[in-house]
Amino acid sequence: MSFVHLHVHTEYSLLDGACRIRDLPKVVKSLGQTACAITDHGAMYGVIDFYRACKSEGIKPVIGCEIYVTPQGRSRFDKVHEFDAESRHLVLLCENEEGYRNLSYLVSMAWTEGFYNRPRVDLELLRQHSGGLIALSACLAGEIPRRLRNGEYENARDYALELAEIFGPEHFYLELQDHGIRDQAAVNRGLLRMHQETGLPLVCTNDAHYLRREDAEAHDVLLCIQTGKTLDDENRMRYEPQNFYLRSEAEMAALFGGYEGALENTAKIAEMCSLEFTFGKYHLPEFQLPPGYDSFSYLKKLCDEGYQARYGSDGSHRAQLEYEQNMIEKMGFTDYFLIVSDFVRFARDAGIPVGPGRGSAAGSMVSYCLYITDIDPVKYDLYFERFLNPERVSMPDIDMDFGDTRRGEVVDYVRRKYGDDHVAQIVTFGTMAARGVIRDVGRVMNLPYADVDQIAKQVPAGPGALHITLDDALRLSRSLREMYETDETVKRLIDTAKALEGVPRHASTHAAGVVITRRPVYEYVPLAKNDESVVCQYVMTTLEELGLLKMDFLGLRNLTVLDDAVKILQEEQPGFRLEDMPEGDPETYEMLSAGKTSGVFQMESAGMTGVCVGLKPRSIEDITAIIALYRPGPMDSIPQFLECARNPEKVRYDHPLLEPILSNTYGCIVYQEQVIKIFQELAGYSLGQADMVRRAMSKKKVKDIEKEREAFLHGDKERNITGCLAHGISEKTAQLIYDKIYDFAEYAFNKAHAVSYAVVAYQTAWFKCHYAKEYMAALLTSVLDNSDKVAGYINECKECGIALLQPDINRSADRFTVEEGGIRFGLVAIKNIGRSFIQAVMLEREKRPFDSLHDFCERMQGSDMNKRAIENLIRSGAFDSTGARRSQLMKVYEGIMDAAAAQRRDNVEGQMDFFSMGTSGGTAAPKRVRLPDIPEFTAQQLMTMEKETTGLYLSGHPMDQYRKQVQMLNAPSIGSILADFAQEGGPTRFSDNQRVTIAGVITSSKTKTTKNNSLMAYVTVEDDSASIELLCFSRTLDLCGAYLRENQAVVVKGKLSVRDEKAPQIMCDSAYPLATAAGGLPPDPAAESPSDKLEKGEVLYLKFPSLDAPALRHMKLVFTMFPGETRVKMVMADTRKVYGTQVLLHKALVKEARETLGPDNVVIK
Repeated sequence: MSFVHLHVHTEYSLLDGACRIRDLPKVVKSLGQTACAITDHGAMYGVIDFYRACKSEGIKPVIGCEIYVTPQGRSRFDKVHEFDAESRHLVLLCENEEGYRNLSYLVSMAWTEGFYNRPRVDLELLRQHSGGLIALSACLAGEIPRRLRNGEYENARDYALELAEIFGPEHFYLELQDHGIRDQAAVNRGLLRMHQETGLPLVCTNDAHYLRREDAEAHDVLLCIQTGKTLDDENRMRYEPQNFYLRSEAEMAALFGGYEGALENTAKIAEMCSLEFTFGKYHLPEFQLPPGYDSFSYLKKLCDEGYQARYGSDGSHRAQLEYEQNMIEKMGFTDYFLIVSDFVRFARDAGIPVGPGRGSAAGSMVSYCLYITDIDPVKYDLYFERFLNPERVSMPDIDMDFGDTRRGEVVDYVRRKYGDDHVAQIVTFGTMAARGVIRDVGRVMNLPYADVDQIAKQVPAGPGALHITLDDALRLSRSLREMYETDETVKRLIDTAKALEGVPRHASTHAAGVVITRRPVYEYVPLAKNDESVVCQYVMTTLEELGLLKMDFLGLRNLTVLDDAVKILQEEQPGFRLEDMPEGDPETYEMLSAGKTSGVFQMESAGMTGVCVGLKPRSIEDITAIIALYRPGPMDSIPQFLECARNPEKVRYDHPLLEPILSNTYGCIVYQEQVIKIFQELAGYSLGQADMVRRAMSKKKVKDIEKEREAFLHGDKERNITGCLAHGISEKTAQLIYDKIYDFAEYAFNKAHAVSYAVVAYQTAWFKCHYAKEYMAALLTSVLDNSDKVAGYINECKECGIALLQPDINRSADRFTVEEGGIRFGLVAIKNIGRSFIQAVMLEREKRPFDSLHDFCERMQGSDMNKRAIENLIRSGAFDSTGARRSQLMKVYEGIMDAAAAQRRDNVEGQMDFFSMGTSGGTAAPKRVRLPDIPEFTAQQLMTMEKETTGLYLSGHPMDQYRKQVQMLNAPSIGSILADFAQEGGPTRFSDNQRVTIAGVITSSKTKTTKNNSLMAYVTVEDDSASIELLCFSRTLDLCGAYLRENQAVVVKGKLSVRDEKAPQIMCDSAYPLATAAGGLPPDPAAESPSDKLEKGEVLYLKFPSLDAPALRHMKLVFTMFPGETRVKMVMADTRKVYGTQVLLHKALVKEARETLGPDNVVIK
């Protein structure tokens, strides 16, 4: 070891470093070097990944950080722009474990105490925590180089001696760098003189920001992404000359061979640094026990109490409980269960909604008896070993769902109980994925937006391509490959994008993860701050490897909805509790079978609704199966599952021993628990051994799987596995079963999780079925910030025959509430109305109702009432019940408010005769203001006002008068387009670039100028189901701009455009007024006989583009919902081949076919 790089920036110097950790040790090794340091800017995000990568290549990892230090004489708590805007760099390297703990503490305090533009420490903190650390004076941004550049040699020398005194002998080095920058030569001369005068040792580094010289261009692009610049911008930040790479020893020797000890000291420092991380050792926090108990005896006490409450005198499950308790104690996780049990008990006692369970924890009887879960593992055939496997000691994973509005209270309780410095959230990183990095690089290269968009869209998307790489995309997408091979600009774009693909773009906070530690968190891992959240700098998987207790505290909106619905119902039925809900309610299952699933947890998507209609669920087991199957992968099994469910005689078992295991799922393997049980029952595996094989299969570990096949068939004496043949199963059948398990193991779902969510789905469905008003009111309150969802649920209310009552100053509460006539709109949904003002209004009207606007303004003086709030209350219709027209009130409200304010001033100043108040206790009728005799606004104006103040049309919808035109156009609803793209399995009816025609009202429009100085507009169009954004370019605006004004009802034609992470948009080709839509009117639906739901005809002909068209997959699913005997002939346009099936020729099926394929491609003969 003669030269070692001690100043290296990985991708975790966010958008600045580009030394990819996955490649860094390999490059170091190829240079013949044996050690390397990591010194990212102000953070240690990449330390563990770097450590592991180096170890796997036989490179010695040196752990460090280039920290930011406040200017001399300034504290980390000083945050005055004039003095503290700039901070100085200093490189710190860990000599040993003490050094790691100190560096971790310094970096943590820099973020949590010293952050001002950058995370900063001060000299006082360095003095207190310098043990085990080696310091280098850093690059040109260090304090010493800075002073030397300014000609302050003596000041620089004094500062260097102070640092040498802080870190101790041989622990502070003067850092030489030479990238060909003029200032560096002057700094190096000063450092050499300082070395000669003080004896402080020298060391040379190369401030590596990328791995190889040729990576400079990609790094340049990365800097442009960070700063928002383009490559052709002369004034952008850049690293020049391009020498910031991992130089070879020979290159460094040529530059620094003349400096005494500079090269040799790099190796000396690396030799001094010896830090090893320990993985797999647990650091669980200590649970505070009541006197007289140890952890295990207290766990047993709580479990016994829970068992008695759950199972009563039935002792048949006690053996399982004891087995689980002993296993938990043996594996060292007793305190873990006590900790979870404690904060769940707090939540329940505080009335915070707690989910019935989540993940595999619901398979544990200990969890059930501790009330961590509400799922009985006996009732649902769930296995403890799927949750905590004795064959594979790993931290149990108990994730908890709480009501989303009160989740924070549980985290706060944990902070109070274990101490603020023992609890932290967890960092997560947004990375540059395939499509996103093309867009980023294209923007930096200043390529036209439309061209880059077209290139990005050639990268396959959808559920099956979640983690697709650009190399995968080039292999899979012929069009992308052709562009890459024939267009030099596209090749440069994609090559640069490949170099940056996967690089972290920003740090954010994990939505649910929380770490709880025995000692303060910073003693184990460094901390950072994202906004106001204190987070661990290591990601969740790393924290688990380091043995820290990580839990997910998830906020689930539907739990809040259920809790609110219960509270609304309790106003009428005070004794009602959620637990009183009956199981197996036939009416609830009838509702689901009829496809009325809007607002039902997990069941809302169009695809889920279709499966409900096809399966006609009759039990929690059926709902569980739907949740488990409706995902990419197992979704293809749905038709077979539905077929067997409807026709039990078609269920086939490869061996009779499979029947008790698979009967609940009609002969199909759906759950991981079934896979485990098959191994146990057919081949004699223990449940723990079986779970190990299931894991290997799900991860496609081919060697393990083939080795296990032999044990499954013939047994394995060493592991006490008997094998299938010993159980009387033929080799051929055993092989067949093993192959089937292997095919499905990757997709099999955790039943414990599916059951837990099926219970919540059933509860929401039951509430909707029996107390629809209460449930829909709670549901509407929960989605107030999403006007599309509110609009969808209001439509559902209409379909359920529930009226939505407009806001009323005397009757509306802050949230949506239930009245005899329907659901009353909540005042909190009106813009610019604060909660405290609403509470004051509700309190005041308890004395007596408001009888006019004047009465309201007089009595609410002194609250935080303002003119904007009053105007919005009038415009939304909240004062309609006082008998005045909105037009009248809009004319006089400012005068009324001014008069009320003047009257209050008079009262306060004592200018009003005390006795003139009368003797009625202050309830005398207020003065009346004459309202002008003017007509009310038009219906359209009233609706527009409602839309502007609440985001919704309340007294009607502008589209109501166009129902016939929309039917005539056969245009899909906007809601159906969005729902199709929102499906977990990806869209089945619509696709990117598909031409569509929609109808709706324009609710907003904003224009912008493009880079080439042409005009474009973003226009929002809404129907009564949802809204969608149109992209209108200059050609469309020239032709149709006059029609694209707010409140205009239009027909829009264009192409669907779907970008990553964004809702679908429409690239608008044309728009024209809906009132001009020509053509004959459809038959009056009222004329149809209610029983006449079938079309007449013997054969249904359907034309599809090809066998792999999404429309074909969609229609196949539709066919399974309408079993019948009418023949269907499906013609493929590309091959002219014809395929056949049979269906019930229901009008709904034909309508769906016409909407999916277009009327010309659907013929009945």
